[in-house]
Amino acid sequence: MPEETTSIDYVMEAASGPHFSGLRLDGLRSSPPSSSTSSPAAHRSSVPPSAFSSSSSSSSSALTDSNAPKQPFVIGVSGGTASGKTTVCDMIIQQLHDHRVVLVNQDSFYRGLTAEESNRVNEYNFDHPDAFDTEQLLDCIQNLKDGQRYQVPIYDFKIHRRCKDSFRQVNASDVIILEGILVFHDQRVRNLMDMKIFVDTDADVRLARRIRRDTVERGRDINSVLEQYAKFVKPAFDDFVLPSKKYADVIIPRGGDNHVAIDLIVQHIRTKLGQHDLCKTYPNVYVIQSTFQIRGMHTLIRDREISKHDFVFYSDRLIRLVVEHGLGHLPFTEKQVVTPTASVYTGVDFCKKLCGVSIVRSGESMENALRACCKGIKIGKILIHRDGDNGKQLIYEKLPKDISERHVLLLDPVLATGNSANQAIELLIQKGVPESHIIFLNLISAPEGIQCVSKMFPSLKIVTSEIDASLNEEYRVIPGLGEFGDRYFGTDD
Repeated sequence: MPEETTSIDYVMEAASGPHFSGLRLDGLRSSPPSSSTSSPAAHRSSVPPSAFSSSSSSSSSALTDSNAPKQPFVIGVSGGTASGKTTVCDMIIQQLHDHRVVLVNQDSFYRGLTAEESNRVNEYNFDHPDAFDTEQLLDCIQNLKDGQRYQVPIYDFKIHRRCKDSFRQVNASDVIILEGILVFHDQRVRNLMDMKIFVDTDADVRLARRIRRDTVERGRDINSVLEQYAKFVKPAFDDFVLPSKKYADVIIPRGGDNHVAIDLIVQHIRTKLGQHDLCKTYPNVYVIQSTFQIRGMHTLIRDREISKHDFVFYSDRLIRLVVEHGLGHLPFTEKQVVTPTASVYTGVDFCKKLCGVSIVRSGESMENALRACCKGIKIGKILIHRDGDNGKQLIYEKLPKDISERHVLLLDPVLATGNSANQAIELLIQKGVPESHIIFLNLISAPEGIQCVSKMFPSLKIVTSEIDASLNEEYRVIPGLGEFGDRYFGTDD
């Protein structure tokens, strides 16, 4: 046993001298032969081009295409070797069991070694950025984001080459997790990520784990593991991995043992997955959380065969939910009260300076719900005559005199093109209402309308119960629910 200890100490000491980043073999930096790697295009699975929009399509048409694939949520997980990255990924995948999740390992994109490099494998730095085929990794993630399948190479760590005829097919998913020591190194890879996680683990723990992993799973002897660690792994960690920590959105100490951090991450991912893509583009757009009750009410009011009584009843229920959600975005102040048990309860006090403004006539359908929620609230009115999409003209407005001092809930059940809404908002701003004090409440919204309003008034909040697919040629929301005012007030006959 003492002799073995001496041998290990000697190996560590001998390997702790000067090191070189990248390959130690001069003149062997040429691209690997085609037998060990292949072009990115060769790994794409065949998908009919008609399944995806052409590159010449405008961004607006892409947003309105109801058949367009939903953008997946891409998570990058980095950290030192044997820091617990895979464990963290596995725990995230287990908790997201009700979503399609795919794990892509950066290790799969190691460049295969040539015969000469294999003979001197101890001189090869597997922890340097040049050891990976980053171009193919980029191609893989981009294809998965575009909704295409991809054949990920399989790397054999015992022979240090890719398996020639074996690939792992990865399908498009709701969540893509990219894991590896250097996934934050290249800015192009970072730009594809929606969340970046760095797993931070003590260096001694990482070394112990690496020894166990490489000797048991990868068939290496302990001396070669220690020599490689001292020559390449630790210096590369200091040179490349640790500096990339600054790009992380979340740092997890203790890796997989930190259950609290992982639970919070999963909760955030679930929130993002539940968001419409427009909510990611425009952070001031809020869609109330969908439930079977809400979907059921939407099914009823969208049915053209529903009776007027039922249409009004279920519309009122949905409007009340939207109003309550909108009120939740108002400022509040802390307030303490004494309960009947003589205990002190610390709560909040409602915003006092508040009013509603309905865009006549459909917006008037939302007034009763607002009055039911806010006792004695003042409600103003704006009437805008619409002739198609271009003939906008303000006909009538009656607003509280002190509206500039109030937060405003703007009421209109359907946000279609957004042109009438913009004119109403411009009027409120002209009356002295700060843009950030306006909350626009809708039952349904078209993507075009959200874009139109959000681009012109980025500080305004929009609260809706559903975002529909698009507008048709007649500027009607599709699938929509028809002329809301006529159906609600019984004038559609």
